[in-house]
Amino acid sequence: MTRALTQFGVQSGLQVTVNGALIRGVNAPAANGEMSAERALGILLTGSGLTYDIANDGTIVIISVIGTTLNEGAVLDPVRVVADGEKDSHPENAITDSFVAPRSLTGSKTDTPVLDDSVAVSVITQKEMQTRNVQDVQQVVAYTAGVQSGEYGSDVRYDYVRLRGFYSSLSTYRDGLSSRNYNFTTARQEPYGLQQVDVLKGSTSSLFGMNGPGGLVNLVTKRPQDEAGGEVFTTFGENHLTVGEDVTGPVAKDSHWTYRLTGMRQNAERHQDYSQDDRLYIAPAFTYKPKAGTELTILTSYSERESNLGYGFPTGIETSRDAFFGEPDFNNFDTKETDLGYEFSHQITDKLLFRQNARYTHVDLDYETVYLNDTAPLGNRTAFAIYGKLDRFAIDNQMQYDTAINQNLQSKTLFGFDFNRDVNREKRYDGTASPIDPYNPAYCGLSCINLNFTSDTEITQAAYGAYAQEQLTIARNWIATIGGRFDYVQSDVDTLSRGTTEERDDHKFTSRLGLTYKATDEISVYGNYSESFEPVYSSTSSLPGGAKPQLGTQYEVGAKYQPAGRDALLSVALFDLTQENVSQWNEDYSKHSQVGEINSRGVEVEGKMSLDERTNVTLAYTYLDAEIKKDVIATNIGNRPQMVPEHTASAWFDYTIPESGARGDLTFGTGVRFVGARYNNNANAELLGSHTVVDAMVNYKVTDNVNLALNATNLFNREYVSSNAFGSRFYGDGRTVLATLKYSW
Repeated sequence: MTRALTQFGVQSGLQVTVNGALIRGVNAPAANGEMSAERALGILLTGSGLTYDIANDGTIVIISVIGTTLNEGAVLDPVRVVADGEKDSHPENAITDSFVAPRSLTGSKTDTPVLDDSVAVSVITQKEMQTRNVQDVQQVVAYTAGVQSGEYGSDVRYDYVRLRGFYSSLSTYRDGLSSRNYNFTTARQEPYGLQQVDVLKGSTSSLFGMNGPGGLVNLVTKRPQDEAGGEVFTTFGENHLTVGEDVTGPVAKDSHWTYRLTGMRQNAERHQDYSQDDRLYIAPAFTYKPKAGTELTILTSYSERESNLGYGFPTGIETSRDAFFGEPDFNNFDTKETDLGYEFSHQITDKLLFRQNARYTHVDLDYETVYLNDTAPLGNRTAFAIYGKLDRFAIDNQMQYDTAINQNLQSKTLFGFDFNRDVNREKRYDGTASPIDPYNPAYCGLSCINLNFTSDTEITQAAYGAYAQEQLTIARNWIATIGGRFDYVQSDVDTLSRGTTEERDDHKFTSRLGLTYKATDEISVYGNYSESFEPVYSSTSSLPGGAKPQLGTQYEVGAKYQPAGRDALLSVALFDLTQENVSQWNEDYSKHSQVGEINSRGVEVEGKMSLDERTNVTLAYTYLDAEIKKDVIATNIGNRPQMVPEHTASAWFDYTIPESGARGDLTFGTGVRFVGARYNNNANAELLGSHTVVDAMVNYKVTDNVNLALNATNLFNREYVSSNAFGSRFYGDGRTVLATLKYSW
């Protein structure tokens, strides 16, 4: 029985707990074939005198049938009403039929229902990403409360995501491991390789280490599936062609191995003149399950991107938003990324679980640009180049112990140790290019570009973190979470071109306290206190003695509602975030200091609903009351931080008209995204107007295996300025219409 229940937990993705004394020496009948989880468990418990209950967190608890013992002979098998299977699904399983994810590993690094976690976490499922045909991570999170994405519009070098009013280059994670960026060398992630994206909002350092106060975005890679299946597709539009495939299943019949092969190739241009968006992505993955409770998943990928720079327009120049002021032959942001990683888990006992996740990443960057920095009729231009290499290794070790202390007290204890090491070497060149008339540009080629070698810098960072967390479920209705973490970070900056080295060590203990009250099985209310720790990368030449880490604190309360019998999750959160030691320059950029303090208070409201097989709805609204509390420029105190809107909102709705006669299913969808007015600098001198854009889609099910979809972003081709900072305007993307023909099996 012990091994049978362990294997049942592995294959069903459910967590099973049992008092070992109840099943010691008890055998279980075999359960073979394809069947529901409840039927399989019923077979295993047949004649044993045991039944089961489902705890609030979805855990299966094996108990003795009242009035019987294991030695009293045959016992009638109890008849049960089983809970909704979707709510009991494992968070690592891809959700392909709903916009709603009831569980997440990101909120607490444990398998915890979203309803029970004392944090605000939003999950974008594979179904939602496919429906909206997202083309980058910014589009993935665009309909999420508390998130502002695509801040720099046509600047496509990176994915710009602001969480609760704060932007941090440390906030991106892949499969729970950091993919931070602290200089130029990094690569954008391919959304077709993802099965889910989790957005954890608020200070998160007590589990994940150094990070900004606004939260993090965790990208979850597609994993091998036990059931064979796949798809091939082509996406096409104006100057756009993509082909791809995604195939998964067992390596062979009755094999312990499963596989997945995901790949795509894209040849495309963007709206702007002389732009490109060419991609190559291939990701083989394998899972090995040698025995019950032991699993190894190998995740590999290779990605190439040939892209361009941001198209910023100096203030005062009024021309087409597609105009180009650089040089076509020196206009590249090309990256190559190789990833090799694994996830390993082993159930040591029925209560003790060990997990280890690791990944090695290598990135090459060729960054070449010429840009206009003068508004004169024949504007002067600046030339700039970075050639970078990044090597990163990350590993996270976790030990989880689950036990029932007594009938009214259940414990889930987590201990972890992680290590990250980044080596980032960049050679920089600065120079000039011949002037250009922005209203009648004539390009001169490489011959008019003068570049001078500036620096050869290698940044090495080693980060060590040890953390612990306790989740106590008290009397089934109260869930208390206590966590703490100590981080130690070593940073070395070697300027090889000058023969100088700067070293700095940062360390910090951060904590988290949370409490959830389950008012009913459908409604929970929660509160939390959490902290953040974010080292600042600044040379001693600009800030003698080095920079202190930026520290954040958050207070949050909220409520969640998951109606029984409905595939829906509604949430509201109120938060108060403060970041101290904010690093900033003075007005003429001659002096660097850390006297800044920013406070962001607000409200988030979010709803995700798959009301039936035909209807999907998402709703999101964010109100931010952000204020500069301290600033090196005294007149900025009391102002609103730059680029932080007071209001953002979004809504998505799609509905499927069922097949009728020869006509297949027909799905229509539309979405609206609103970003409120915001200031272009901390002086609040210029207000950038709000904008609203509309997205739309239609999908026709040609046969059971063939679908034809049409997706449009910025359907009405709204022209708007997404940001107006650093002396340049960046326009938002214009209308894009893409058609996708897909064959699935």
